[in-house]
Amino acid sequence: MLYWLSTYSEVFGPLRLFEYVTFRAGGAAFTAMLLGILLGPFTVRKLKEFRTMAPCRFQGLMDEQFIDRNKDKTPSMGGLLIVFSIAVASLLWNIPASPIALILLSSMLLFAALGFVDDFAKVAYGKRDGIPGKAKLIIQFIIALAALVYLDHIPETGHLMRLLMVPLFKYPVYSGIWVIGFGAIVIVGASNAVNLTDGKDGLATGCSIFCALAYAVFAYICGHKIFSGYLSVPFIPGVSEAVVFASALVGACIGFLWHNCHPASMFMGDTGSLALGGTIGMIAVMVRQELLLAVVGGVFVMEAGSVIIQVASFKLTGKRVFLCTPIHHHFEQKGWTETQIVTRFWILGGVFALMALATLKLR
Repeated sequence: MLYWLSTYSEVFGPLRLFEYVTFRAGGAAFTAMLLGILLGPFTVRKLKEFRTMAPCRFQGLMDEQFIDRNKDKTPSMGGLLIVFSIAVASLLWNIPASPIALILLSSMLLFAALGFVDDFAKVAYGKRDGIPGKAKLIIQFIIALAALVYLDHIPETGHLMRLLMVPLFKYPVYSGIWVIGFGAIVIVGASNAVNLTDGKDGLATGCSIFCALAYAVFAYICGHKIFSGYLSVPFIPGVSEAVVFASALVGACIGFLWHNCHPASMFMGDTGSLALGGTIGMIAVMVRQELLLAVVGGVFVMEAGSVIIQVASFKLTGKRVFLCTPIHHHFEQKGWTETQIVTRFWILGGVFALMALATLKLR
């Protein structure tokens, strides 16, 4: 919306700033952060009121795997604040007619709506598992596939969506419609991986910041013809709007972290985690760096991988590999404090993001 101010730059020169993606990205990040910080107390208060008025008076969203039962008293569904902050910042700072911004915003809202229904079922009606797992997974795939089919039919990305790019390789290694299906798997996997990571104060929020920053850099390079050519990544016209959206995501997470740091005033719940993971996965696929998400989101891979290994091991051998999963609970059982777990995982998240960015010079 604010991009329109650049049309009056001939009248007032400084308005030309609104043409630059870097300026709008900074504006989006600041706007989302400010909204998150300022609206946090109001959000916490309303979520607590909702818990009190809920017909079931469900005592929280924590199940037996969580060690700290005091977290049952902390309201969830705080992801509403994250999603609202991102949406407002995007509407203000993205180019309104951009199909890239439109699909990112729409996908995020749909993933958030799915998470909200899941959280609502838990809090209001006492359904421990919310939406059945299979139904949730099917809906996630529908959202992801619909978004990717849309990207496959627009000029900006249509020529690239069926190309599989591999880190360290300059050219695609495979071309075919199955790449779209693989992209959907990546998006759904990222969405659920962030959801699994959301078990400690600020853990998923902080790691999401590193992922979004890394993909904001990739989106900026892919949207710049000279930089993309020099670094041998696909040039994608208009994908610079993903930089603005990713920056809004970073700002919203920082604002939310103000209230989500230990001891957390609220949790994001599925409302936030499914939306954040789905959006990060969508940007990764959009810039054709979906395989690199395994490095960028290394912490999320660790969390999801630990659950998969634990379940597979128990079913095949009857033995557990970890003391408890996701893996942050394993380290908690080993004696790490919550602050140690979160801080160390943040460090890993930053290292993984830098490692992924380093691949740009290794092609």
